[in-house]
Amino acid sequence: METMDIFNNDAFSLVSMTEGVDMIPNQWGRIGEMGLFTPKPIRTSMFTIERRNGVLVIIQSSPRGTDMPGVKRPKRDLRMFRTARFGLQDRITSDEIGEIRAFGTTDELSQVQDVVADRQTDLRGSIDITREYLRAGALQGKVKDADGTTLVDLYAEFGITQKEVDFTLGTQGTDVKGQIAEVSRHIKTNLKGDVMTGIHCLVTPTAWDKLMFNNEFKEAHRYYMSVRDPLRNDVSDGIPWNGVFWEEYLAEGDVPQEDGTTITQSFIPDGDFRFFPVGTRATFNQYNAPSDDLEYIGTPGQEFYSSLEFERKYAEVEVQMNTLPICTRPAVLVRGHTSN
Repeated sequence: METMDIFNNDAFSLVSMTEGVDMIPNQWGRIGEMGLFTPKPIRTSMFTIERRNGVLVIIQSSPRGTDMPGVKRPKRDLRMFRTARFGLQDRITSDEIGEIRAFGTTDELSQVQDVVADRQTDLRGSIDITREYLRAGALQGKVKDADGTTLVDLYAEFGITQKEVDFTLGTQGTDVKGQIAEVSRHIKTNLKGDVMTGIHCLVTPTAWDKLMFNNEFKEAHRYYMSVRDPLRNDVSDGIPWNGVFWEEYLAEGDVPQEDGTTITQSFIPDGDFRFFPVGTRATFNQYNAPSDDLEYIGTPGQEFYSSLEFERKYAEVEVQMNTLPICTRPAVLVRGHTSN
């Protein structure tokens, strides 16, 4: 039996491996489930975004028969971005599959495929949580790498100052409703031609507890009769209040360190509220570049790629994505916090 020769089968070609990893159910987390980011396949690792400072003016009346006032042309500028590669590999040794024997109606090839698929599933899970982490960064205006270094600062790129609101939830008499209205008006004003169906807020654990114990919040729900009654039931999966859908967000992941240890990285700093519009058409995009394998160069980028590198005594399964999530209107991203 020459098990390792099986890897030369078309079942382990680049296309077949990529199709296989695409069939694995995604584990993107909450932001992925919301469907905020529209996939944008590109053919190179770099892309540009054109920004137009559209100008709308109130037109002064003019006498009939005279020349019309001229239209002020909007200014344009280009911003260039580069996707980043995120990938992992796992080794399958000859010893791990050398003793595989046909069992029942399952042939040797099918069993080796199962081994490869198991490795793909494990690797795909790490890719999925990484994509969620990148998207969480895009919702905060700064896409960061696993080590905390900034890949893209959207505020700096677009010349925008981040909007922040201190809710001071622990202060008696604070007008929380008025502060929420301030956030809502800011987002609506800065959509700049896009639309939305609502406003969502991802709330970190410390901020969530302060919200639940805020007197204004509790008073608003004192006579609230519903399964989403925050004074009597767990509503951490989301509750609407004052035009915003509030949801507790617990996402975190382990980051391997050079010394072999791991640290836990929260996707959003604890104590923060992160507001953003939902139901938009052109505000959140996920740019996907092709794999760096020669076969895919110049082709439209896919969300995931998988390949199998074969050596004499082992084979390495690789899974990768080449991507960058972008908020093209970072002014709509609002950071909330509470200083007490």
